[in-house]
Amino acid sequence: MIKALIADDHPIMREGLKMFLICSMDISIDEVEDGLQAIEYVKTHDDLDILILDISMPGLDGIDTLKLVKDIKPELPVLMLSAYSEDQYALRVIRNGASGYVMKTSATEELVNAVERIIGGGKYVSPGIADRLVDAFAHDDSAPTHHDLSDRELEVMKLLAAGKTVTQIAEERGLSVKTVSTYRTRLMEKMSFETNANITEYVVKNGLLEIG
Repeated sequence: MIKALIADDHPIMREGLKMFLICSMDISIDEVEDGLQAIEYVKTHDDLDILILDISMPGLDGIDTLKLVKDIKPELPVLMLSAYSEDQYALRVIRNGASGYVMKTSATEELVNAVERIIGGGKYVSPGIADRLVDAFAHDDSAPTHHDLSDRELEVMKLLAAGKTVTQIAEERGLSVKTVSTYRTRLMEKMSFETNANITEYVVKNGLLEIG
C-alpha cells in the first residue's frame, strides 16, 4: 500500500483529494494543513512514499516547504498542487526537486495518473502546461548552465567555490553532511564538473562568487 501525505490549508480540498485517491487506488493518506506540519511529519515518518503539497499556503509556502523537505529527505517524491498555470511556477518547483506539478482545477482527473507515475520513479506535469514548459526549457538552452540548478544546488556551488567544505556548509546551513554531499553530487553531474577547482573557475568566470 502507498503511504501518502496531503498538505493543504483547505480542509474541503484535502478531503476531496483524499477520498478520490482512496477510491481509485491502494493508498493510505494522512493530512496536514501547513508547511511546518508537513516538515515535522516528513521528519518523523520514514514510511512515507509521496508528499502531495499545495504550492500556496499561509506562513511557509509550498515552494519553501519543498526546499526544506528536500533537505531532510532528498529522495522523497513530491507532487505539487497549484491554482496557477504560469510556466515559472512549474519550472521553479521542478528545478527544486518536485516530481510533478498538477493544476487543482483538473487534479481529480489527473491525480491518480500523477501519483502512479511518480511512485514508479517518473515525472508528471499537467498536459495543459506541458507544451509551454517544454518551450520554456528549450528557451533556457541559451542561458548559463547554472540556471538548470535548484536554488539549494546553486547555493552549495557558491559556498564550495568560496572555499567552504561540505562539513562547514552543513553546519552553517543546519543540514546533514549527507544532504550537502547529495547536492554537491547533483550539481557536479548537471554542470559536468570533475573537481572543486572546476566549480571555483566557473563561479568566478560567471561573477557568482559571494564574499562575506
